[in-house]
Amino acid sequence: ICFNYQNTKLPHSQLTTARFNIRAYFILFNDCDEILLSDELIAGKKYTKFPGEGVELGEGIEDAIRREAIEEIGQEVEIVKHIYTTGFFVQSAFRPNDQIISVYYQVHLLEKPRFRTTHIKFDFDTNTPQTESFRWAKLSDIQPNELSFPADKYLLQQLQSHQG
Repeated sequence: ICFNYQNTKLPHSQLTTARFNIRAYFILFNDCDEILLSDELIAGKKYTKFPGEGVELGEGIEDAIRREAIEEIGQEVEIVKHIYTTGFFVQSAFRPNDQIISVYYQVHLLEKPRFRTTHIKFDFDTNTPQTESFRWAKLSDIQPNELSFPADKYLLQQLQSHQG
């Protein structure tokens, strides 16, 4: 993964990027001021990130966030506000020719949570090559190195610096 918070543009000689890959993520807090994290097992490797995935062709960012919430947690959300869009170069961890652009929105649930959550990391229900579990964590307790992706790490630091 290539990223640099200081220089937002890499020299052309270092770029092999063929396309943009837009990712839509939602930031959800519970009544205890904990943030929702997604622990995922993808092709046998563990990742921790904010919930969300890719934007599909013909879909807007906010539409993607609403769709992802239904797909991932099985509940509708209401968009509260845009929080952050990646401001530095991020190369995809899965497709080296993709440049990742991550967009984050704070959301809230339209009703009480009905999805399974835990406070245990990687508390998977199944033993399949691809699965996910959700957990609540205090924002102040999360270390940036616990998150797998550069934009998530950066956003976490921004959220923590504005906390309280």
